[in-house]
Amino acid sequence: MKERKPNAAALLPILIFLVLYLGSGIYFEYIAPEKGRMGFYVMSVVVAFGIALITAFFQNRSLTFDEKIHLCAQGIGDDNIVIMLFIFLMAGAFSGLASEAGGASSTANLMLDIIPGSFALPGLFIIACLISMSMGTSVGTITVLVPIAVEIVRSTGLSMPLVIATVVGGSMFGDNLSVISDTTIAATRTQGVEMKDKFKVNFLIALPAALITTGILVVYALRNPAASMAHYDYNIWLAIPYFLVLLLALLGINVFIVLGVGIVLFFLIGGAAGTITFSSAFSAMGNGTGGMFETMIVTILVASISALMREYGGFDALLAFIRRHAGSRRGGMFGIGLLTGLMDVATANNTVAIVIAAPIAKEISREYSIEPRKTASLLDTWSCIFQGIIPYGAQLLVAASLSGISSISIIPFLFYPFLLAACVIVSILTER
Repeated sequence: MKERKPNAAALLPILIFLVLYLGSGIYFEYIAPEKGRMGFYVMSVVVAFGIALITAFFQNRSLTFDEKIHLCAQGIGDDNIVIMLFIFLMAGAFSGLASEAGGASSTANLMLDIIPGSFALPGLFIIACLISMSMGTSVGTITVLVPIAVEIVRSTGLSMPLVIATVVGGSMFGDNLSVISDTTIAATRTQGVEMKDKFKVNFLIALPAALITTGILVVYALRNPAASMAHYDYNIWLAIPYFLVLLLALLGINVFIVLGVGIVLFFLIGGAAGTITFSSAFSAMGNGTGGMFETMIVTILVASISALMREYGGFDALLAFIRRHAGSRRGGMFGIGLLTGLMDVATANNTVAIVIAAPIAKEISREYSIEPRKTASLLDTWSCIFQGIIPYGAQLLVAASLSGISSISIIPFLFYPFLLAACVIVSILTER
């Protein structure tokens, strides 16, 4: 490996990005909010990263412009980055087609129709876990389930923040574990590990948190009035592709095959059920892939910036800092978690946080002999923990908007994200 002199100034592009993106987010969210717009989404993350990349190009005059372009090309052309971009495209097509076919609503309504009213609260949590694991998106799950959760609150008098937090918590469970979620794709591909291997490590951390959360909700449900559950319309055939995708993913089947099977099934079943047509199916797939473009562009920009920062000695400066303060394998793991969490707080986007933190985390894992699958799990888990509790993240803002409450009021009832944080800390402390 090429020896480089540590150079903290090489980290300037990331600092520029954080100042621009975090600064504008705070300004438009809390100082001068614009009605109907989320403050952290006023400035495009692509623009902020673009300025950061320009900053990187102006650094290190010992390299020519063409040499810097070559470094960027090498970073973008990494096998894992290319695979990640292709998976993003397929995941977008799957998500768009499934939504157009009505798969998400049918799957949610099917499960809601069979849970007893006395267990509406823990039932919502479990349903949110399963739906988000199948869909691979926490925001999509929240959008589907929160309107139903609001109706449950009206029929029982349960605390609105508690019920909404229950949905958000379950949604983050699936976001963290689903093999077709943006976070899983980013965490595994940047570390060069199989999704099934990361899932095994992740599941042993997430399951205890989910079980404890379910237990708390069961106790709460037994002490409060049962919900008057309505009958929800669904088409069981439209739910089958989601369950099959979940099953294939759990069996460790290649993600390209999993997504391909899901797309074909939704195309055939949606067409047979009359919920999509030939033209609407392809249009939905196009819209779905279009929704992934920003994530893909961010991945390309971050890969370029990371390649330049590594060459300039920025990563070596970070590693030198971690060596001084971590001092052990456990310290390295906590360093990865802290880095990922801070990036998520700054960007309010768990996928972007992983893409930024991943190259540095990979260097840390090499330095302290941390298994790549463990590193991928830490990246994904910590990003989802922070994304699930920051009041200005898309998850809480969407949930708050749909339920008519403030995002701050939801935070005290987010049992699952806080328990997940406790479980991952315990897993690090007990690591041999």
